[in-house]
Amino acid sequence: MMGRVIKNISVIGTGYLGATHAACMAELGFDVLGVDVDPEKIEALSRGDLPFHEPGLPELIRKHVDSGRLRFTTDMEGAGSWADVHFIAVGTPQVAGGTAADLTAVDAATAALARSITKDALVVGKSTVPVGTARRLQRLVAEESSDDVEVSLAWNPEFLREGFAVQDTLRPDRLVIGTDAADDEQVLREVYADALTQDTPWISTDFETAELVKVAANAFLATKISFINAFSEVTEAVGGDIRTLADAIGHDTRIGRKFLNAGVGFGGGCLPKDIRALQTRVSELGLDHSMTFLNEVDQINLRRRERAVTLAEQMLGGLPGTRIAVLGVTFKPLSDDVRDSPGLDVANRLYTAGADVLVYDPEGNENAAKRFPRLGYVDSLREAAADADLVVLTTEWNEFKALTPDDLDEVVAVQRLLDARNVLSADQWQAAGWQFAQLGRYYDDAPE
Repeated sequence: MMGRVIKNISVIGTGYLGATHAACMAELGFDVLGVDVDPEKIEALSRGDLPFHEPGLPELIRKHVDSGRLRFTTDMEGAGSWADVHFIAVGTPQVAGGTAADLTAVDAATAALARSITKDALVVGKSTVPVGTARRLQRLVAEESSDDVEVSLAWNPEFLREGFAVQDTLRPDRLVIGTDAADDEQVLREVYADALTQDTPWISTDFETAELVKVAANAFLATKISFINAFSEVTEAVGGDIRTLADAIGHDTRIGRKFLNAGVGFGGGCLPKDIRALQTRVSELGLDHSMTFLNEVDQINLRRRERAVTLAEQMLGGLPGTRIAVLGVTFKPLSDDVRDSPGLDVANRLYTAGADVLVYDPEGNENAAKRFPRLGYVDSLREAAADADLVVLTTEWNEFKALTPDDLDEVVAVQRLLDARNVLSADQWQAAGWQFAQLGRYYDDAPE
């Protein structure tokens, strides 16, 4: 494909990653076709409607659907004969009942695409996959594509943060390209030419390194979060303030302050899934001891949820018959994603232990209700806190970070708050007469 002008791009899979990538490729000036097997999803996206929350993305999709630059279809054959570059962006969830990545959709999409391609093209994997997958898919593409066309494969992992996906696609902090061919790398340099004008770091490497970069980044991030949460267990027991400790070690340039925020832990559709899939893959490779520390990372993370429930029980003197407001059940703010959400898990545990739980999340109520319909869901913070014996803050939405005692004094039954994200001022709330606790902080008057 060397020397060929790239104009048409297809994106196979129009979930969170695919819809974002398709819209951003259109924003960069390409004609884009989003392909999916789900006709209802295609119909909704063609109207500019999204089945998930992501700031700025609906507007970007509508803009380019209206301009004609972005279209959505179920027609794989049409995409195969039309596009010059095809991005594979289908999901890789955990297999049912296990920890390995389920590659069924990736394999099916790649094979179907390869059979449909009728002109020289580049297939680019963006899905998060176990190391070794790209080599196997390279062989699959060669087997399934016609002998009359030249189809090659490259790997370009995604690094999207929910809530910032558009920004992270248009202005990425790095671009990693795994490929065997200089010509394929040059094609992707053309695709990402706009980002390269912004001095975005470009890392050209082999397939295996490109596959490992994404899971290594997530494993490191999960480890950093669990590290500070492990120390929060210590400060709670012996005395201390985990936020001050994090600030102090964060000044060390070798460590840095980002993601040293102790609290109820990480969740979502990436970090938990990816660290478990990585452990499974290295075990398959016979490297059983290489990633065993990630099991403890996972366990530390889950213990923070248990600790939040235990502390709530201590503050209340028991959970049965109490009324608890849970603020935030998405795994992070600026998202409606409740997959493996610490906040939703805590809410459900409180309910299971006998509390009457009312949940409010600015974007996540609907998805949370699908998973745990037995919880109560309300449409405002004040409704959730009305007559509450305890308020528990579990997701750091700006609405909750801005809370003051005056906002809740006349609403709650008892002035009692557990800040499980360490985003409020203990001095402010305690001075206002509230019984106040945070994970990772020691109190002389802490409930026994």
